[in-house]
Amino acid sequence: MGTQHRDISLVVFDMAGTTVEDSGLVQQSFLAADAHAGLSKTDDDRRRMLEYVSDTMGQSKIVVFRHLSGGNEEQAQAANKEFERCYAQLVDDGRCSAVPGAEELLGSLREQGIKTALTTGFAHETQMSIIRALGWENVADVVLCPGDGVRGRPFPDMPLTALMRAGAPSVQSMVVLGDTTSDITTGLRAGALASVGVLTGAHDATQLSEAGATHVLDSVADLPALLDRLRSA
Repeated sequence: MGTQHRDISLVVFDMAGTTVEDSGLVQQSFLAADAHAGLSKTDDDRRRMLEYVSDTMGQSKIVVFRHLSGGNEEQAQAANKEFERCYAQLVDDGRCSAVPGAEELLGSLREQGIKTALTTGFAHETQMSIIRALGWENVADVVLCPGDGVRGRPFPDMPLTALMRAGAPSVQSMVVLGDTTSDITTGLRAGALASVGVLTGAHDATQLSEAGATHVLDSVADLPALLDRLRSA
């Protein structure tokens, strides 16, 4: 039998830890949110919460804060607002940079006629401050975060919404890529051709593989070679 040529029409990227360097900004912003909203009572509390934040990296931040506040909506909203304010401030202070090769990759996919989406668990304002800081206003076809009718990870909503907005023909023409187990789960639940983990962010190769990653790459810069393999698989 001859080799079947697979078309890839859409790549859905996570941001922090995948296409955008995350040099401890999430932890720093979380500690500011904790201090502001009083989520933890003791150092032990704080350590356990940081572990939970690390484990749930990539998920919608307000959902994480609802869990940490024990369902206290007012406290969760206050913590989330301070988290977003602190993160946006760090971005504005120039603490935000692209993962090496990410910007070139987004440009080269566009040249090949492959649509791209940037997704995040952050709120819209924070996502936009990252995009402005990097000058990425026009690098992706779709920009998405959790919101009305679009649940955050690990639900499949963001890749599926990206698929519809990009006008991609099927889930089997979509590749989903991220640095956390929730990114992997999202890609798998969305039925993507590949749900790919990268090692530039929160979770390691073992965690990503155990979550069901179809492939694990050192970074987004290694994606072109994988796309070539997937096309000719």
